[in-house]
Amino acid sequence: MEFIYFLANASLTLRVVEYLHSMTHLPVRFMTVIHQIDGWTIKVKMNYSLEPQQRGDFRAFMNELGVAYEPEIRLQMVLWSLETGQSPVEVMRRYQVAVVSHGIPDRNDIEAFRQQFTRGLGYCPETLA
Repeated sequence: MEFIYFLANASLTLRVVEYLHSMTHLPVRFMTVIHQIDGWTIKVKMNYSLEPQQRGDFRAFMNELGVAYEPEIRLQMVLWSLETGQSPVEVMRRYQVAVVSHGIPDRNDIEAFRQQFTRGLGYCPETLA
């Protein structure tokens, strides 16, 4: 079972990571975080299907932060490549996309990306707030 959402900024993405860490009963297999010019795409894959109540609760939480998302074919290929074990660096080169994190949800990866990107630009875009 997987959930793919589009979020407006880094703060919302970090809230998802914090939520997943606090909800230890959720069978999270991995989380992929991709930064795009207009926002963040995240994919959360579970080890097995959630019970209807858990699924509803998780969807409700995610719908508060963003919108369910059907990625275009190029982004589907990025997500598939990462899931099949290809290196994030290799995937970023091939598809010209910013893979911020893939694996266990990690707040540090997102924070580091946000700081480096902002430092390189000299200002903080809305999507990195």
